Amino acid sequence: MANIWLYTIGSTLLVSIISLIGVFTLSVNESRLKNIVLFLVSFSAGALIGDAFIHILPEAVEEFGFDLQMSLSILAGILVFFILEKFIHWHHCHKPEHHHHKALVFTNIFGDGLHNFVDGLFIAASYMANTNLGIATTVAVLLHEIPQEIGDFGILVHGGLGRKTALLLNFICALFAVGGAIFGLLLGGVNEDFLRFILPFTAGGFIYIANTDLFPELHKDSKKGRLSILHFLLILGGIGTMMLLLLLE
Repeated sequence: MANIWLYTIGSTLLVSIISLIGVFTLSVNESRLKNIVLFLVSFSAGALIGDAFIHILPEAVEEFGFDLQMSLSILAGILVFFILEKFIHWHHCHKPEHHHHKALVFTNIFGDGLHNFVDGLFIAASYMANTNLGIATTVAVLLHEIPQEIGDFGILVHGGLGRKTALLLNFICALFAVGGAIFGLLLGGVNEDFLRFILPFTAGGFIYIANTDLFPELHKDSKKGRLSILHFLLILGGIGTMMLLLLLE
């Protein structure tokens, strides 16, 4: 159990540190940054659906069997994320848009903090199932966090915050992942049905993010041809990364 805590907290701290990546984007012009972020989005979309279908769901089915509860838990993950995105500023922004509204800054901070808390919960649940699943989920979350944190940092800066303040607030929000991980580990320790629900729920959440947020972001790109092929190959690369982690187990 001590190893699970060590791996989980270590992984969520690593995820939190990714929030500092925003500062390195300040020297990149907006057009080039947009292209870089879209490439990262492609790769992270593949990693998320790969983790859901290659790691999380097979682990959950092997452990608990595929029954009605499993299906309902997957659907719950999809619907809960829909509600969060509908009623809270949960949009996984992947480009530094020019907003100057303080209300948007505050809602972004709240939504980002909640999002990171849930990420920590998912990582904790994965490590409680087994270490390899925890590593795979951590990789998937890390890959998704990179473009997201770039977008979040951009919103805070363009919303009127100083760069240092934006970086600090973004990092504080990222640390909510550690809180989510601790909550998940404590809850899992007292409720034996926790994993039975949270694993398929996590898969549903990842499927939702990839299919309703990341893929549509790629469709917004007006450039076709070679770039579209590259995006597709990067999606396959994300899936392939999850396959590689499976082969290394």
